[in-house]
Amino acid sequence: MRRSSKSLSALLLCTALAATTFGIGSIATAAGPDTVSKSKSTASAHSGHTAKVSLLPSGDDPDGDGYIPVNPPVTALPPPAEAPPSRYFHEFQANCSVTHTAPDDPIIYPGQPGRSHDHTFMGNTTTNANSTTASLYGGNTTCKAPGDSSAYWMPSLYKGDKKIMPTGPQVIFYKAGVTDYTSVRPFPKGLRYVVGSPLQSPQEFRNHRGWVEGWECGESFGNVGFPQNCPAGSQLNIRMQAPSCWTGKHLDTPDHQSHMAYPVVKPGTNDNVCPPSHPVALPMVEFKMAFPVDGDMSQVRLASGGGHTFHYDFFNAWDERTLKALVDHCVVGGLQCDARGYDQTHPGEGAALNEDYRLP
Repeated sequence: MRRSSKSLSALLLCTALAATTFGIGSIATAAGPDTVSKSKSTASAHSGHTAKVSLLPSGDDPDGDGYIPVNPPVTALPPPAEAPPSRYFHEFQANCSVTHTAPDDPIIYPGQPGRSHDHTFMGNTTTNANSTTASLYGGNTTCKAPGDSSAYWMPSLYKGDKKIMPTGPQVIFYKAGVTDYTSVRPFPKGLRYVVGSPLQSPQEFRNHRGWVEGWECGESFGNVGFPQNCPAGSQLNIRMQAPSCWTGKHLDTPDHQSHMAYPVVKPGTNDNVCPPSHPVALPMVEFKMAFPVDGDMSQVRLASGGGHTFHYDFFNAWDERTLKALVDHCVVGGLQCDARGYDQTHPGEGAALNEDYRLP
């Protein structure tokens, strides 16, 4: 993209939102690649995301225009001569524990500590407002695979004034979002995006392409907001999927979403494919979070507001060889793998990583 068009897009974004509060808009579903979409939500603003759009220089975006180009650009893999064999599973898990909480967001407010609502961070132990690709890459992590130094975060959850922290490794799936699972390639180093919006309305949350099951506990599921009551000993759960199709041009865009898109159904078929504007198939990240809270849920809230404001962020800092080994073995290989890249139903296929979750 030429510099002039980048600057114009950034200017238009600032102008369009100058009189409103900052929120992350819906995934772009029309126009061309990297088109910035504006939020249609009319939900009220909340603490931590009330600042006007501020495109400032940061470690990965020195000119502050919101675009972080990938060099060289990436193109989609050519279609296979024959359709791959049908496989029900093509996934692996990244099991990562909570590291810390902070009112920081290195994607939305890079270099601006304390500007965001409170977030609960998983994976990389150093994630803060000043995190960059270089600072995260190769860092310490709470993920089972030491090669996963990526940063994962979401709004913190409270019951009254008590912060509820997910305990133990949380399940983060890496799946094929397209029917041709053999076309999925690893994330580029430094890719980042936001899934959902803190300012989305309840209906927008329910209609979000990443919706899986909503909030659930016990026998209650499919909830837009928190269930009224959760049985003793149960946990509050949510699952939400990320877009998995990429333009191949930018690691980030000003709205932190329009460089990514969800797969679409190919006309005349039942196949999920990447749209022409976002032709590169990447793994589909799915958060499956479990919060240890039960009983009366009337005092439960997110730092961003009600249950419908749930959203999450991903900042890729995987070791390239480790991620490629897992993607190739489990996703492209059509297996249902754990964090080692081992499918217990297909033991003969072996594992991508050794017993220490490292490359052999």
